[in-house]
Amino acid sequence: MKRQVTIAVLAALAVASSGASADVVGNVKAGQGKVSACIGCHGIADYRTAYPEVYRVPKLGGQNARYLELALLAYKKGDRKFQTMHANAVSLSDQDIADIAVYYAAQTPTSQDNPNK
Repeated sequence: MKRQVTIAVLAALAVASSGASADVVGNVKAGQGKVSACIGCHGIADYRTAYPEVYRVPKLGGQNARYLELALLAYKKGDRKFQTMHANAVSLSDQDIADIAVYYAAQTPTSQDNPNK
């Protein structure tokens, strides 16, 4: 129970310090048009990066939207360390991040346009 409370507090602090507006609402359709750079790594089954280190690239389809939003904001800010993700996230607006997050959260293994099949 204590761990869950700690995680909830940390998530709340991350949101408060991220600069993301609570008024930003993601749009699945808009997100679909913003994931082309993501698909290059996250859309390849069992893909592993080779630089700067070997890293298993996670699938994003079906992931929690808020988690994706917080992760992208942390990459953008530099709090989460991975050069490729920082380079991609730094140019995203809060709206772009919200759109991408809800797009991936809406995906299921049977989604017609799911790039993570």
